[in-house]
Amino acid sequence: MHTTRKTYLSAAGKDWLLPFYDSFTRLLGVKAVHSKLIRQAAISPGHRILEIGCGTGNLAILTKRLNPTSEVVGMDPDPKALARAQQKAQRSKATVQFDSGFSEELPYPDASFDRVLSAFMLHHVKPEGKPLALREAFRLLKPGGSLHLVDFEEGQHRAGGIHGFLARIVHSQHGSSPQHLVLGLMRDAGFKDSQEVAHGTTIMGRIVYYQAIRPPSPPSTAA
Repeated sequence: MHTTRKTYLSAAGKDWLLPFYDSFTRLLGVKAVHSKLIRQAAISPGHRILEIGCGTGNLAILTKRLNPTSEVVGMDPDPKALARAQQKAQRSKATVQFDSGFSEELPYPDASFDRVLSAFMLHHVKPEGKPLALREAFRLLKPGGSLHLVDFEEGQHRAGGIHGFLARIVHSQHGSSPQHLVLGLMRDAGFKDSQEVAHGTTIMGRIVYYQAIRPPSPPSTAA
């Protein structure tokens, strides 16, 4: 019997770039993007948070620092990136759980998280995997929980100038999806109130913040 081995794109786009990834993201101002995404998520004390595609752990660790009473889990398929994330969490004394897994098949029970976060992950996923990833995010959220996602605007890797040059080095060639497609995939996954929350600009081009909510369970009716 033949099995298909899943492949993934390194957090930095290429393995040889991983040692430079954190310095590069600091140069790009990614911490400010992460902070804005965390504020958007409106995390409450005791919430359980999952970051899909956590890479070297920057967003997950910052989430824990800003929300010390919340349980934070980071998931990524790249073992080298996860090893770096674990080391950074230990150095900063941030208690974050880091797990190996793919966005299309997440290793967690149904309705086990209050918030799902994702930063610059969706453009790494192949087109046929994007609907699966969003359905998995929906499955893992508790009723009333929400997904908060930021990604590059469509076509950044095809742009000219410094934006396009950097994007072609770092980004997946799958490219980003147009906003209407991302919102449509969210709706198809079962989310309600799917919306673009904000836009921003980095050295690699424009980014879009999205938000979507898993509908609350309907009230039970007495017999």
